[in-house]
Formats: sequence, structure tokens, C-alpha cells
Amino acid sequence: MLDKRLQDFLQHLRFERRYSPHTLTAYSRDIKTFGDYLEATYGINEVDQVSHFHVRSWLADMKDSKMTAGTLNRKLSSISAFYKFLRKNGFTNQDPIRKLHAQRLPERLPVAVKDNETKFLLEEVQFQEGFAGQTERLVCELLYSTGIRRNELLILKEGDVEWGLKQLRITGKGNKERLVPVSDALLDSLRQYLQDKKVLENSNHNFLLVLDSGDPLYAMYVYRIVRKYLAQCTTMKKKSPHVLRHSFATDLLNNGANIQAIKDLLGHSSLAATQIYTHNNIDKLKQIHKQNHPRG
Repeated sequence: MLDKRLQDFLQHLRFERRYSPHTLTAYSRDIKTFGDYLEATYGINEVDQVSHFHVRSWLADMKDSKMTAGTLNRKLSSISAFYKFLRKNGFTNQDPIRKLHAQRLPERLPVAVKDNETKFLLEEVQFQEGFAGQTERLVCELLYSTGIRRNELLILKEGDVEWGLKQLRITGKGNKERLVPVSDALLDSLRQYLQDKKVLENSNHNFLLVLDSGDPLYAMYVYRIVRKYLAQCTTMKKKSPHVLRHSFATDLLNNGANIQAIKDLLGHSSLAATQIYTHNNIDKLKQIHKQNHPRG
């Protein structure tokens, strides 16, 4: 019964909520893992048989295996959404999540590349020759210049570039669209890239960025490219695509951008998610105060 209701739930997310394949996979994996645990541990395979005790036991088991609080909260969120769907559609009256609380998360401030390091990345680093090098440069430039997420970058289409308005249409979480301005220099690079892309034999012209084989980019490719080139300009331990997104937001804030505008550019659903960048900004102000004020 749980498997059948899971398929109903995934269909709802796909066609009504229009969630991305990546998100659907995450929900499916979390709920299947929960179902396997229930059957193996308690012999339960009906949604009506589940109580908060079973969910708490599952969370405790994962916590014992050293799973992080963030991962546990995501899995709990998946089960909560699943049961909300079941109750709304009359499949159960159970609410096994009601008595449970999210795990306390350790405060993690976003890691950003310094101004001079991003300048070196985009102006001094030597990318490889040819079309592959153009792709690598644009991956880094788009991540930093627009604050786009890696998964959003992978699904960018040629039609998402609004040339006349000098902006990029980005499809984010929950298929929500946002518009981000792009510079004339970046638009010129994209024009040249699309011209060169036309000569590829097997190019999927629907996607904005492709490999030199013509195939679409994939997640690990983007990660490896960013790590490769960030290693040339920073000694930071963390060198991921998300670091460039953090750098985009941090640089905007440090140069006087409104926090609400940054929220919209990043595609955050709430201001609370964006306000974490203000912590870095406060730390910078404290440092300036200490160095320059007589009573610092």
C-alpha cells in the first residue's frame, strides 16, 4: 500500500507541483528508505499503521549512523509532505510527524571567495583553448555573475537569454522563474559561444551550455570545473559551485545591495534564508571597526 501511495504522491509532485526530476528522486528515495525500515523493523507496510514512535525510531537509527542534522531534517520534511498529501486526499487520518521536531542545526556561515580572487578567476586564469575552454569559462562566469545554482545552470536553455532586456530567465526550485540581469560583456561571450556551438556535429541546441561532444552538461562536470579553476586562485578548502553563488550574494551585500533584492536574485522563498549573508557582513564591519576606530 505504501508503494502505491508513493506513486500517487510523486505524480502529484510532478504534474501539479511541477517539481524537478532531481527533487522527485530525493522524495522517492527518502520515502522508500522509510518504508523499507518500517517493513524490516516492524513488519509495517500500511500508511495507517505508522505512528510518531516509528518515525522517531527511524530518525534515531539514522542519527546513530552519524547522519547529519541537515540530512535528517530533509528526510523528515519528505515524510511530512507525504503524509500531508495522504491526509488531504483521504488516504489516512494519521499524522505521525505532528509530535516531532526538526533537529537543531549547527550555525554554518556561507563561504565566499574574496574580491581579488574572483577577479583573478575571471580576468587572469588561463582556460584551455577551444570550445571546451569557452564552456568552462562560462560555467564559472555564470555561477558568479548571476548566483545561479548548479542544477539551474544545467537546465538553462538558449531561449532563457533575453538579449534585448539583458537578463537571464532562471527556473529554480518548484519551477519558479526569476530574472537576473547580465552584463554586456557576458552577453557578448554568450553570443560568440552560440556561434561556435553551431558547428558541433551532435549539439543539443536546446541547452545553453554543452560539452564539446554536443551533449548537455552534468552535475559532476560542473563541480570538477569549478574546483579545478578555484584551486588556481584561492587556498580555501571548500571549492564548489555553491561557493561562487555565496560569493555573488556576499559581494552584492558588501557593495550596498538591498537584502530583499538579493533574496529575489538568489530565488530564495523566504528572507530568512538570505539573512545568513548579513552575518558575514557584520563580521566584516567588526573587523573594519577594530582596525580603524580609536576605541576599536
